[in-house]
Formats: sequence, C-alpha cells, structure tokens
Amino acid sequence: MGTSESVQEHRAAAPESLAVGVVTVSDTRTVQNDTGGALIVEFLEGAGHRVVSREIVTDDRERIVNLVLGLAADPEIDVIISTGGTGIARRDVTHQAVTSIMDRQIDGFGELFRMLSFDEIGSAAMLSRAVAGVVGSTAVFALPGSRNAIKLAMERLVLPEIAHVVFEIRK
Repeated sequence: MGTSESVQEHRAAAPESLAVGVVTVSDTRTVQNDTGGALIVEFLEGAGHRVVSREIVTDDRERIVNLVLGLAADPEIDVIISTGGTGIARRDVTHQAVTSIMDRQIDGFGELFRMLSFDEIGSAAMLSRAVAGVVGSTAVFALPGSRNAIKLAMERLVLPEIAHVVFEIRK
C-alpha cells in the first residue's frame, strides 16, 4: 500500500527520538513481573526512543487520570504508552480514565487495532477498548495488557506512526 507524498514529508520532518512515559495499569504487577511494560520498553528502545518514566498504577480511575495528567504536564515527555485495563471487565477502567482527559481522540487507532486483532484472534477483538489521543500536547496510547496485543500494536501501529503523531500535535 502506498503512502501519500504529504505523509512521507511529515514523517521525514518528524523527530527521530522521542521521550516516552510507560505506564502499566494493574492490581497485581510489580516492576519485577511486569512483562507487558518491559515489552513496550524493549520496542521503544529498539526503535531509538528514550523511556524517561516507567510507572505502575492500580486499576483505579482517579489514580490513572492523575498519573497520566502528571506525565502529560512534564515538558520532557512526548508520548505516554499504557498497557492494561482496556477490556470490558469491571476493573478495566483505563479507557474511561484516559478518554475523560483527552483533548482529541485518534479514532483510527482503536479501529485499526481491532481490525488487525480480528485477523489474529477473530471476533474476540471486539472486546478491546484500546484507544489513542492527545492530552495537552502529549500523545497517549492505551494498549491492552496481553503481550500479543502489545506486540501487534507496537509493530503495526505505534512505532510506524509515533513520530508522525508527535509532529502533527506540535504543528
């Protein structure tokens, strides 16, 4: 599939290395057993980005909101990527938390993520509430907690467009 000339120009003008905050939303994970957050860090560093903050927060809407707002207020942080809490279980509140503070949503992210997930896991993809958007001048991506879902999102959506997203936000 081809890429438009303007998209190519934007990608070329986008920053090569971004400062990223990684957030794991979980009632049970610690830094020692947070394999999802570690996988995000691995992908980011492998692509030349810098992880400047790594946090774990419980499945509590107010705590998630406060953490994301705090990270977004840090002028050093370009992007926040969270993992966990995007399903439909009662404790899955990441979607509500982050969308409640987003200035703009990137609707295509969730749509594309579910489409790609459908190709891998079938109709269960509809249970994902993965979302992306902008809080202040910071891009925010809320990914599922599954390592397979993280891999899919990072490889197919986040890493190919993350610098372009930041470029657009800064315009």
